[in-house]
Amino acid sequence: MTYRAILAASAALSFCLASAAASAQTADKSIALSNNYAGNSWRQAMINSWEEVTGKAVGDGIVGSADAFTTAENSATEQAAQLQNMILQGYDAIVLNSASPTALNGAVKEACDAGITVVSFDGVVTEPCAWRIAVDFKKMGSDQIEYLAERYPDGGKLLEIRGLPGTSVDEEIHAGIVEGVKAHPQFEVVREVQGDWTQTVAQKSVASVLASLPEVVGVVTQGGDGYGAAQAFKAAGREVPTIIMGNRHDELTWWKEQKDANGYETFSQSIAPGVSTLAFWVAQQILDGKDVPKDLVVPTLRIDQDGLAEGLEMTPEGGVTNQKYTQDQAAELISSAQ
Repeated sequence: MTYRAILAASAALSFCLASAAASAQTADKSIALSNNYAGNSWRQAMINSWEEVTGKAVGDGIVGSADAFTTAENSATEQAAQLQNMILQGYDAIVLNSASPTALNGAVKEACDAGITVVSFDGVVTEPCAWRIAVDFKKMGSDQIEYLAERYPDGGKLLEIRGLPGTSVDEEIHAGIVEGVKAHPQFEVVREVQGDWTQTVAQKSVASVLASLPEVVGVVTQGGDGYGAAQAFKAAGREVPTIIMGNRHDELTWWKEQKDANGYETFSQSIAPGVSTLAFWVAQQILDGKDVPKDLVVPTLRIDQDGLAEGLEMTPEGGVTNQKYTQDQAAELISSAQ
């Protein structure tokens, strides 16, 4: 789904389900955000979106509190301890962006057994008692190969930039890339590097392999790494291949500069950081007694060549293309999944 289509759908949803925003029986409920990492612009936008939307929900009396907590490092052990503290503090629901799809299952099960609703998003968990909200990350990976197959029917060599090791997001996007290459064997991933979804890490990682890297037609990514990759190729005096972007302002700005200068073509995609607000509203709806399917899927925000100017205009400087969700939109997503 394109960014323009997402905006249109959001505008429609904002008035088509007014009844869903009726007074909820959750005014005394407490919800906590457990986040494993805040070291890039996507995570910062995710936290800011949470604080903006939940702050208003608390002010409006929809919930009693909505605290946010982030671990110091991307550590499943540290986040499990954080979850156990939340259990002791008596939160009614925990919204979780997990460091691992499996390593937190024990702590999540403890929370469920204590009567706490757990809604995981982005980095989801596999524990059956939890709810999960995510885009089809595997498709995000395979879509990159499909795009490159249209651009380069004869194929070529690819560089892959991975995300945070051990996370479900990294594993699923990588699996989609592997699946895409299997479907289009004219392509070959000749090198993988770790980018941590951060342009500075990605730039260093790419720069470290360029001396031995053969000519590549494309760089497949996970988000937050496209601009860093471009800078590494430029600094090495190498021709910049087609780099898939991840909706960060620096990526879109660089892409537009290259498009205006020489017609550079690519596309950009990411899950909206504001998915944290969707997870908040889903938790609130569960606490309000609504029947919610365990797995909910949201579309990516995708920016194509002809939508670049609009996408860049809607992306804050230093930030990420975003969408914050409303209670009505959460209710619509729940209804459509049943």
